[in-house]
Amino acid sequence: MKVLIIGAHGQIGQLLVKILQESTNCQVIAGLRSHEQEKAYQEKGIATAFIDLAGSQKEMAKVMQTVDTVVFAAGSGGKTGADATMMIDLDGAVKAINAAKETDIQRFIMVSAIKSDDRSFWSDNAPAAGPQNYYYAAKYYADQWLLHSSLDYTILRPVALTNQKATGKIKVASHFTDSIADMTITRQDVAQTIADIILTGKLHQKEFDIANGTIPIAQVVK
Repeated sequence: MKVLIIGAHGQIGQLLVKILQESTNCQVIAGLRSHEQEKAYQEKGIATAFIDLAGSQKEMAKVMQTVDTVVFAAGSGGKTGADATMMIDLDGAVKAINAAKETDIQRFIMVSAIKSDDRSFWSDNAPAAGPQNYYYAAKYYADQWLLHSSLDYTILRPVALTNQKATGKIKVASHFTDSIADMTITRQDVAQTIADIILTGKLHQKEFDIANGTIPIAQVVK
């Protein structure tokens, strides 16, 4: 199985590349936004591909020609201006989804954001999200584009991310009903969950919130 990770140089992307590279069941392609990043991956025997999210869908499709699964882990993180957020988190994601459809990709896994599916949280008349409203809107519509595509999708909406040591345990739900204020999840646990989804071939046509919890990842992904 050949897996393209768009956003491979991001924090979750790097962790996912490492996990999948250690598996004998898949070949990883690190999708990178600059040629300067390629050398470090190639020295580790990891295939790379230049992915310009501001570029053309046609160029993305060329990279996906021999790929089985695409993971979209790229994004502005809500830290850029509204213009960049819309062009990366929304338009870049839409082009990747369209390119995947064009090349008959088997699986598309999207790393989204908690509450992005809740318009009452981030819409113009709801101040809760503040200046990140553009980020949530971009994530919402990118996810909607994927949901209404013909692709076999999985969408993860992680709560606040941390760089703490992995716990190996999570909780998931279609929508968390409890307050998410104190919920967190380690990036390592998000990466491991994605890896397990890929390697087991489970959780097709699913979208869910995810946080650290009490259930082993392998038990959730079954």
